[in-house]
Amino acid sequence: MSTLIAIIIGALVAAGVYCLLRRSLMKLVIGIALLGQAVNLLVFSANGLKSANPPLIEASAKTLAEGTADPLPQALVLTAIVIGFGLISFSLALMGVTYQKTGHDDIDALTNTDT
Repeated sequence: MSTLIAIIIGALVAAGVYCLLRRSLMKLVIGIALLGQAVNLLVFSANGLKSANPPLIEASAKTLAEGTADPLPQALVLTAIVIGFGLISFSLALMGVTYQKTGHDDIDALTNTDT
């Protein structure tokens, strides 16, 4: 199972870098989103994938039971998803304004707009 997750993470990183190297602003935003999801999956799977016991503390216990999933990577990934959503929405808004001002989304053509 961990080999499959590693392959998926590698494919997401490869697709994200490929999209980042394209000339279109929309593909740039898609590349940022793909890299963000790859990092989220990497953080989530770094602790090991455990689905047997949820990270809940019973009323009489003071700590987590043995063999439960670590809640810290789950909290980090949840926070990263929210931050990634904000980054993508800001990037889309910035891309929309750039498209309205210049009339195209080609990154190479944006160097001629500094007049």
